[in-house]
Amino acid sequence: MRLDNFLLRLFKNVPKSRIYKIIRSGEVRINKGRAKPATRLAEADEVRLPPVHQKISAEPGRPPDGLVDRVLRAICDETPDYLMFAKPAGLAVHAGTGLRFGLIEVLRAARPNEYFELVHRLDRNTSGCLLVARSRKALDGLRAGLNDSAATKRYLALLEGRWNHGQLKIDLPLSRDQERAGERVVTVDRENGRPSQSLFTPLEYFDDATLMEVEIQTGRTHQIRVHAANAGHPVAADDKYGPNARMAIWKQRGLGRMFLHAASIRLAFGDRALHLETSLPADLAQLLSSMKAST
Repeated sequence: MRLDNFLLRLFKNVPKSRIYKIIRSGEVRINKGRAKPATRLAEADEVRLPPVHQKISAEPGRPPDGLVDRVLRAICDETPDYLMFAKPAGLAVHAGTGLRFGLIEVLRAARPNEYFELVHRLDRNTSGCLLVARSRKALDGLRAGLNDSAATKRYLALLEGRWNHGQLKIDLPLSRDQERAGERVVTVDRENGRPSQSLFTPLEYFDDATLMEVEIQTGRTHQIRVHAANAGHPVAADDKYGPNARMAIWKQRGLGRMFLHAASIRLAFGDRALHLETSLPADLAQLLSSMKAST
């Protein structure tokens, strides 16, 4: 496990910025030596920790009724093995720093006598297909299916500028070892990054943007966003990897979040072939309609 992940798990009620500060300042030592956030711990390592004050957080309690209703309405397919959600943008899949409830916590609160576990994750501001397993056996089977080389996840993304590369497979390893302002960012790392492939196919051109289909087999954090930005065409309204100067333009057009939608998943689950799809949500569909009218 990475050192920063170990400390975040150990000090659950300490802000991330404080965790990274004590690492950078050398207050955390591994085998008597300084370490970096990305340093990986091994069995029998000796970790020296400074005294860290943690606020005791109260139990999160029950999520608001409106949030429960929002999560339950997002279920678009239910079987004995899994739930498939059309996850709305703005809804996190799990709780985190400053966030009491994510989709999985809300679901467990709404149906407390059932087993639920995330099969995979989506960024908070990405909409679309999300699978939740209803048993440990189903969880193992669905994750195995997603990890198989034959599985694909298809996204729709609006990218900045006019894409002139045709269909393009981007094969660039990615790493989460860098941080910016106390927050981890994903970067291309040809030496130590994890293999990551994205197949970009242009679907429709506009004056200053291109609608793309993106298929991925690997599912690295921020994979599409970083690959798109590396190609010179960041995802529209991406506030982490896109140009700040364009954010105001997209807001004026009615785009309140990045244009990235998980449209479908194909995978083998036992002796079945699953093909799960969700349609483009209203905010993204309306933006495309307005852009067509203006071209």
